Amino acid sequence: MEIKEFSDLMITYGEDLEIKFTEEQLEQFYNYMNMLIEWNEKINLTAIIEPKEIILKHFIDSLTILKYIDKNKKVIDIGTGAGFPGIPLKIMRKDIEVTLLDSLNKRIQFLNEVIIQLKLEKIYTVHSRIEDYGKNKQYREKYDVVTSRAVANLSTLSEYMLPMIKVEGKSICMKGVEIEDELTKSKNAIKILGGKVVQIQKLNLPKSDNGRNIIIIEKVKNTPTKYPRKAGVPSKTPIS
Repeated sequence: MEIKEFSDLMITYGEDLEIKFTEEQLEQFYNYMNMLIEWNEKINLTAIIEPKEIILKHFIDSLTILKYIDKNKKVIDIGTGAGFPGIPLKIMRKDIEVTLLDSLNKRIQFLNEVIIQLKLEKIYTVHSRIEDYGKNKQYREKYDVVTSRAVANLSTLSEYMLPMIKVEGKSICMKGVEIEDELTKSKNAIKILGGKVVQIQKLNLPKSDNGRNIIIIEKVKNTPTKYPRKAGVPSKTPIS
């Protein structure tokens, strides 16, 4: 895909989200897309490899949460994979500090290369399991915002996310269409972990029937020190 067609699509979709792109940002996204396609031939980063799909289901999808992140906040994106939503958020917002966390080192290598090629600043990568990182006193409850896109069920996800943020910080969970059952089953876990669901936004990605839900959980009290439990336990035995 040529950059003109790419830019036109990004601008059209962006208008639906009331997002405007600079030429520099469009060029960064374009280079990011091409790097994603190229690296995906060597390592498995994404099943979505068609340019139009990357634009809508990776870039634009990531930017649906942009409006929920206040100026100068410290953000951690857990289970970031190929960098979503963390890198698109960083491209749009020079003011925020972003940490990208993933358990697979090959993905971290890709992300480091993207950061270099796109000349992004105030963005860091961490190779770790979230259960281990969340136990580290140097990082625990040090972030203003934690984001995650389709990583786990909401009970498990809350155990990954809530230990990372300060009291009054927020978790932004990016989910698919069906969330009612997850919300019901995770209610107690969220409470135990110090959180409270404050907003749910249901939306379709621009000019499509791809449904999404954004669940925002506010941290209202400190997370008990026993959480997160050791690696593998939150996914096998979610808090009920």
